[in-house]
Amino acid sequence: MPFTISEQLTYSTVRIESLLADGSTGTGTGFFFKCLDEAGRQVPVIATNKHVIANAKEGRFHLTLRDDNGNPLVGQHINIGLEKFEERWIAHPDPNVDLCVMPINSLLREADATGRHFFFISLDKSLIPTQHELEELGALEDVIMIGYPNGIWDAINNMPIVRRGVTATHPNINYEGRKEFMIDAACFPGSSGSPVLLFNQGSWATRDGGLVAGTRIKLLGLLYAGPQHTAEGEVRIVNVPTQQRAIAISTIPNNLGLVIKSSRLLELDDVLRSLIAQAAA
Repeated sequence: MPFTISEQLTYSTVRIESLLADGSTGTGTGFFFKCLDEAGRQVPVIATNKHVIANAKEGRFHLTLRDDNGNPLVGQHINIGLEKFEERWIAHPDPNVDLCVMPINSLLREADATGRHFFFISLDKSLIPTQHELEELGALEDVIMIGYPNGIWDAINNMPIVRRGVTATHPNINYEGRKEFMIDAACFPGSSGSPVLLFNQGSWATRDGGLVAGTRIKLLGLLYAGPQHTAEGEVRIVNVPTQQRAIAISTIPNNLGLVIKSSRLLELDDVLRSLIAQAAA
């Protein structure tokens, strides 16, 4: 039986568990993406936020196995543990952009050599909206966010949690002058790095009031932070944390999330080209 589009999307994310230098642990979300997707080649990566893997000396992914026909073996998954975890990630060159990727070609080759084959769905640049597509959007659009809020997941079947929301600022406008926008959705620890997708199933409305039949999916970006207010009423913008722990000042989420626009993923292509050239030299 073929997968529905929503079912395919649930296989696009991966749970990231980190052991930090201070001995504490954290969880976050990553998603599979194809970088350098051009001229018949591509570099498969996992994308997430820099703060998800910051100071992580060890990390772990949970990956679902697939059968000989390429189908997922639901309920059969293994943990992949990696040392020197933070060092394996390639950071976005702008220090103010909370985005990084890990190439996984070597990981996949090592698994194949041992007879273990993983099932996942990679998002790619065809899902990144063009400027024209962004201009056709309204200020209020339906979105979904896929990840592991509060570390919650279906541990037996290795499945993430899917949440609905709407855009809270226009996706075509740079919020506060940055290549970001805001969503109205519940954003909790563990949601950092979650892909945020425009998701219309069945139909959607056009700017001129028309109705289009079909399904529309676009990768709008990835969650990284959100405004919270303290018990005293002060509003702060903070990274969506990877840990749940008591802190001195109580903060209360506003059910809003800041999203890095997906076009920033393409800005990592030049970094990868440079690294590939250096390795070949």
